[in-house]
Amino acid sequence: MDFAPSPKVQALRERLLRFFAEYIHPNEAAWLAEVQRNRAAGNPWQAVSVVEKLKPVAQAQGLWNLFLPHSPHAPEGLSNLEYAPLCEIMGQVIWAPEVFNCSAPDTGNMEVLARYGTPEHQARWLVPLLAGRIRSAFLMTEPAVASSDATNIQCAIRRDGDDYVLDGRKWFASGAGDPRCAVYIVMGKTDPGADTHHQQSMLLVPADTPGIEVVRPISVFGYDDAPHGHMEIVLRNVRVPASNLLLGEGRGFEIAQGRLGPGRIHHCMRIIGAAERALELLCRRVLARTAFGKRIADHGVWHERIADARCMIDQARLLTLNAAWRMDTVGNKVARAEIAMIKVVAPNIACQIIDWAIQAHGAAGVSEDFPLAALYANIRTLRIADGPDEVHRGAVARLELARVAALASG
Repeated sequence: MDFAPSPKVQALRERLLRFFAEYIHPNEAAWLAEVQRNRAAGNPWQAVSVVEKLKPVAQAQGLWNLFLPHSPHAPEGLSNLEYAPLCEIMGQVIWAPEVFNCSAPDTGNMEVLARYGTPEHQARWLVPLLAGRIRSAFLMTEPAVASSDATNIQCAIRRDGDDYVLDGRKWFASGAGDPRCAVYIVMGKTDPGADTHHQQSMLLVPADTPGIEVVRPISVFGYDDAPHGHMEIVLRNVRVPASNLLLGEGRGFEIAQGRLGPGRIHHCMRIIGAAERALELLCRRVLARTAFGKRIADHGVWHERIADARCMIDQARLLTLNAAWRMDTVGNKVARAEIAMIKVVAPNIACQIIDWAIQAHGAAGVSEDFPLAALYANIRTLRIADGPDEVHRGAVARLELARVAALASG
């Protein structure tokens, strides 16, 4: 295996780094100030002009829709392995992926539409999503059940003539706070009597369908993540055409597994970038500050932490690249162990490194003067989102036990 970037990817990487140096990092303060102004004015749920102005620049530079492989709708899309070093750079700044139309949950939803949608679904939803004209949300998690087990989902979907009718309550619907959010992908139960993994289905639900109530945004460690948001949504007698069904009745769990594989590894790629940013900020801080008569960098405890952070990042990066390579070569299902392993490792190492960086910054580390607190809140959440650590560890353990059992019986 060779994880070295191709000349094409290296050129894209250099272009992306220049874009960050010229446009992203210089606009971090402006982005935060605009979001704060919108919040103070009473409406944080609106597009941020800083981001909107940069999108056409990114598109003109060929830094657009790089995440979607093997789709005629996005010929610029890269393989998972090719995308990894680029997605890592995007992860340095929380809002940056949207500039390149590479942000969750839109990326996962576009994967679903490209892979499982009909030509009509793709024309109505995928094309405008790829163009960045609309946004989307994924409604799977529910407050009343342990959603780490997707078979627990209770949102009811019943057939009524040429329609499906939905009733249920969802929450942590990321992206649903954005006023441009035009479509939800909703997972619910169509046949409670079927076997466990064939009870659920997925439907495309226009966000303006009667019966949808966006109850509230749910804050994460005090952040509302406006204008993106993580919304609680009630569906009451929501009626959509039966043609909005994805793939077929009882195939929701199958779609979820297909969607979450790329989504999980994209999160991990961005997490590596966030960890690199945190380590750089840590090093800059300890080199610039003096305590007890010498630079903080000269206190031995920081040598140990910095060395451990470098080891942890490089180990996690190699696991990420290996998982991406396996997904490209043998498919998401066969690569499920590699995906599960990096989904555990990446957010855990990043949380530790960001915590050390916060410690190095003292009181400033927990303020909004630096991006560390927001990065921590975001990445700590990813130890739960797309499957909690415990579920992924369980999957890896079962595969390992099965491997050893097969050796013993052979």
